[in-house]
Amino acid sequence: MSDDLICVGSLGGSFGVRGDVRLKSFCAEPSDIANYNPLTLENGRSFSMTLLGPLKNGYSVRLSGITSKEEADALSGEKLYARRDQLPALPDDEFYHADLEGLEVVDTGGTVLGTVKTVQNHGAGDLLEVIGPNIKTAVLLPFTLAAVPTVDLKAKRIVTDPPEGLFE
Repeated sequence: MSDDLICVGSLGGSFGVRGDVRLKSFCAEPSDIANYNPLTLENGRSFSMTLLGPLKNGYSVRLSGITSKEEADALSGEKLYARRDQLPALPDDEFYHADLEGLEVVDTGGTVLGTVKTVQNHGAGDLLEVIGPNIKTAVLLPFTLAAVPTVDLKAKRIVTDPPEGLFE
């Protein structure tokens, strides 16, 4: 996936029989996803999207060219991407998840701990999934100011002061 594309949502299959699709938005203001047309799938296919209405955990949307329940169901699980230049600029202390993935993670003494594989959020805040050669199973590092005091995108590095025992 290109560095100039940011994941802004995912599709959850059909809603009704006319090709409408369920959408989960990853935007800070969920309805803003409608401002980022056209949206693209990982395979490069693009759609214009119209929000139809709210659903539990998302929206019902209409995607250009999708006219049947079967076509909508075939999109279930697909992620939607917007071009970075379509998205708003962020304050210095906020980051797109895509910018954090792949960054090296070091402790406050400079020891390399691993690399950020993904950024996850299960409702209580963001977690950095850190993997590395000396880590048996992935470590979920809370993405808080206390645990991650420094994110240096230019150096492609995150400095962490992890909770006691997290990387042992």
